[in-house]
Amino acid sequence: MTTIYSTAGQPAPQSVPGGFFRVLGNWVNGIVTYFAHRHAIQTLSELDDRALRDIGIERSRIESAVRGNVDPDFGRIM
Repeated sequence: MTTIYSTAGQPAPQSVPGGFFRVLGNWVNGIVTYFAHRHAIQTLSELDDRALRDIGIERSRIESAVRGNVDPDFGRIM
């Protein structure tokens, strides 16, 4: 026998603590992303021009590459 519940397709109710933890999680994620980007920029900046050219990045575009600003049609940094 099949039982169908009327609440099966409805989203879970929002609660104040849930909203707080979602905001806190987004904030922590933003900080972690910021520090990861800083580390990647520092690491790429330490490479010489030949190594950067080998991976397809110009020195002036390191920050754009780390942030993901790539032209999908050409595979180049915008």
